[in-house]
Amino acid sequence: MLDFTACTSLPTVNSGPHRPYVIIAIPAKNEADRIAACLAALAMQRDKRGMPIPAGTFEVLIYVNNSNDRTAAVARETAAALPHPVRVIEGKLAPDRSNAGWARKMAMDLAADRLADSHPSTACILTTDADSCVSPTWIEATLAAFATGVDCVAGYVDAQPGEIIALGSAFLGRGRLEDHYGSQMTEIMALCDPISHDPWPNHRVSSGASLAVTLQAYRAIGGLTPVPVGEDAALTRRLEIAGLKVRHALDVCVTTSCRFDGRAEGGAADTMQYRHAVANAPCDDDLECAFAAAKRAIIKGRLRRIDPDALLETGWMRRLGLEGGLASTIWSSYRQNPFCEFWSALERLSPALIRGPALCPADLPREIRRADLIINALRNETPAARTGAPVGICDRARSFVRGLSA
Repeated sequence: MLDFTACTSLPTVNSGPHRPYVIIAIPAKNEADRIAACLAALAMQRDKRGMPIPAGTFEVLIYVNNSNDRTAAVARETAAALPHPVRVIEGKLAPDRSNAGWARKMAMDLAADRLADSHPSTACILTTDADSCVSPTWIEATLAAFATGVDCVAGYVDAQPGEIIALGSAFLGRGRLEDHYGSQMTEIMALCDPISHDPWPNHRVSSGASLAVTLQAYRAIGGLTPVPVGEDAALTRRLEIAGLKVRHALDVCVTTSCRFDGRAEGGAADTMQYRHAVANAPCDDDLECAFAAAKRAIIKGRLRRIDPDALLETGWMRRLGLEGGLASTIWSSYRQNPFCEFWSALERLSPALIRGPALCPADLPREIRRADLIINALRNETPAARTGAPVGICDRARSFVRGLSA
């Protein structure tokens, strides 16, 4: 049940004639030690000229759920000193809903309801985590991304510098290797499968520590799906399935905690704890070997640009190891669904797209060298050669493997 008596009073919403009004939705549970820093970072928001963002253009909504500490009290005490309005709502989620997905959904739904009453066509919902601190230009950079015509902005998340340094040089070194290689994987995909609304440089993370969506887009997909873990990635996935545009912006930045006692079971904190304890623990699944990544990117870029009716005629399904009824079923699905759904089906079913064993940190220096060679080769090709040329596209991927293995 929600306790609206705990809300601070709010002034009339006023965003000005051209600036979208923003509500920042923050789920919080037992965050008394961190919520003040989170709110302080929001108080320092400035525009690209360095001027403070007017207080009447955004507000903060904190949904404090299932807490047994002073999170709500600290939030209210901090809010008293801030230039922008802060709305603190306390609620208790049922045991089967006491997870990160439901908490963020509640926060964002409450924000959407308020925006719908005041700014139904010119409003955005931003969300971050109570243990995170947004950069001083977080709001401004987010709105700049929205101005390009996208429906959702996924920001770049980094570790709190002091906290990650305290975890030791080995853990920091591992993180630097993974970041380096992850950026290379993203560039390979951007070179082979460029997306006009999400151009390189970009990233591939959808994190609740920095997500933003227009009110219209949020309503169009029925709001956030409250899965226990990964609700953030599920949101951007649903937007893409609906044909809406997601931008992964590197200049929309936030730093987040490196703690091991996270609030979501099976979430990032658990992963960090395991990787800190096991030095060569496997990396994320999307960090596959460079040869396989190049092949996957080339194939994806070509398929996105081919007429669905030509898939069976050109023998693409056969090249991907799909024959007969299975090929026809997937082809029919492509004619009725967005490309991202078609590609997901191919990754599940095509023998040519099966991922190999997960990489470990010890593998990354070798793969980084190979990725450098692949990127240099791709940069020297014309865009048409990367994504066009129906003949020999798989052969080009294989030639990378042969040439780089020599």
